[in-house]
Amino acid sequence: MKKSIVVLLSVLTLISCSKSQTAVAEKSANLDHTAIKKSMIKALEWQEAHPIFAIAPTDWTAGAYYTGVARAHKTTKNMMYMAALKNQAYWNKWQTYNRLHHADDVAISYSYLYVARNEKRRNFADLEPTKKFLDTHLFEDNNWKAGTNKSKEDKTILWWWCDALFMAPPVVNLYAKHTKQPKYLEAMHKYYMEAYNRLYDKEENLFARDMRFVWKGTKDDRKEPNGKKVFWSRGNGWVIGGLALLLDDMPKDYEHRDFYVSLYKEMAAKILEIQPEDGLWRTSLLSPESYNHGEVSGSGFYTFALAWGINNGLLDKKHTSAVKKAWSGLAACQHEDGRVGWVQNIGAFPEPASADSWQNFGTGAYLLAGSEILKLK
Repeated sequence: MKKSIVVLLSVLTLISCSKSQTAVAEKSANLDHTAIKKSMIKALEWQEAHPIFAIAPTDWTAGAYYTGVARAHKTTKNMMYMAALKNQAYWNKWQTYNRLHHADDVAISYSYLYVARNEKRRNFADLEPTKKFLDTHLFEDNNWKAGTNKSKEDKTILWWWCDALFMAPPVVNLYAKHTKQPKYLEAMHKYYMEAYNRLYDKEENLFARDMRFVWKGTKDDRKEPNGKKVFWSRGNGWVIGGLALLLDDMPKDYEHRDFYVSLYKEMAAKILEIQPEDGLWRTSLLSPESYNHGEVSGSGFYTFALAWGINNGLLDKKHTSAVKKAWSGLAACQHEDGRVGWVQNIGAFPEPASADSWQNFGTGAYLLAGSEILKLK
């Protein structure tokens, strides 16, 4: 009964949200670049005025947010984005967070690398903390790599949860490109394949969040109320969003590039296949009725990744209408003051969101989506 009430209230609030933003959504659906850019700047300004983090200003939530800020700057060249990037890097002293074995804690370095690669002043950016993190993370032993950390999530590989495939690989790849050191790319591929082989469901072309959600053919297999497997929207958004970032910077002649292209195409086809009519994906991908309202963080990552695929020739342009519909849905979830709502809070499996639920990584997903929507023809 309680769940039914939550779902009903969510649907009613989504309708209200959509009505209040009809004009914005219609302009966005028509790819009015002025309206889209204004919407993105409002999101940035609101988020900068309302800082939030899970454990520290250098944690994964900030990493995802400032990745969106970096990509927004890359597309628009608006210096407000670069100012935000430099400001946070300065106050963070270019540091990662301190768990050197944990992929989450290097996500912030994507923004540092972006600044370093776009700043003309020599020695402006300090990438030494990023180097220290990556050298330890990739090349030194820890109990996850050793397989000694037994737990319900089975933390026996370095990147044991699918979120990690957004947090670390794009940073490792960009660092390899920036320093011209392929050893980092090779290490990334090794650990990526471990996660892929463990978590990727080749029947559904989606990733389990971690081993708790991988079916083993026992009575303990986790299922949705409709009997289907549990596939978390944001979790798969992390993966395909990370793939777009990865492929964007990966050398065209890299020997394993075809694997990442194929994985991207498989996931993109599935995500397009299950897109709801209103354009926004639900928190549970195969059981949308569980929480039957759109959710912005997962949908934002999908919109970014799908638009990127069209813009870079990996997806057919016939899918442009689906991506435009997704952006229209995202724009309808932005409040008048710029706040991006309908973001599922920090978690690891499908849960409901609301018009008033927000997180900085949701804003990051929104900016990522806008950065590629602006390039659609």
